Amino acid sequence: MPTRYGIALGSNLGDRLTNLREACARLWALHSGSGAPLASPVYETDPVDCEPGTEAFLNAVVEIESALEPAGLIAETQKIEQELRRPSRRPRNAPRTIDVDILYADDFVIETEDLQIPHPRLRERRFVLRPLADIRPDLRLPGETRTIEHILNNLQSPEPPLRTISQSLINSAP
Repeated sequence: MPTRYGIALGSNLGDRLTNLREACARLWALHSGSGAPLASPVYETDPVDCEPGTEAFLNAVVEIESALEPAGLIAETQKIEQELRRPSRRPRNAPRTIDVDILYADDFVIETEDLQIPHPRLRERRFVLRPLADIRPDLRLPGETRTIEHILNNLQSPEPPLRTISQSLINSAP
């Protein structure tokens, strides 16, 4: 039975929208569910916890179903990052052509050196919560009583508002 994965995408180097679309297309190729994969609108966001002068990011969230185990999917997301020219060794929060982060995997809770599911900062970041709420507002993460929409609506964050760039990546994925 396929696992439902939420995956955050971000880019602030090069052709940011093309980078997101390329990552989305590669993720679509991993989709093996009976329903269609989901994709949020694309948002432009100011950098968070980055060096001064860092360019704005484009962010989106997609959801796929895959027969891959979480460890297998993390290997695939790292391969996508490598194929889209993201260096494997870099300073934390450095500019990047692509960032592909697994946010959740159904009701899995995983804490290893290489993988934490649900993503540990998911509940703190408007640039993740807003696009996730667009596609899964009623989602409750493992161990959480509040929905994603409720968490977003009650978020205390200094992040400035997000700017909608594109209504969806869905039309650009194969």
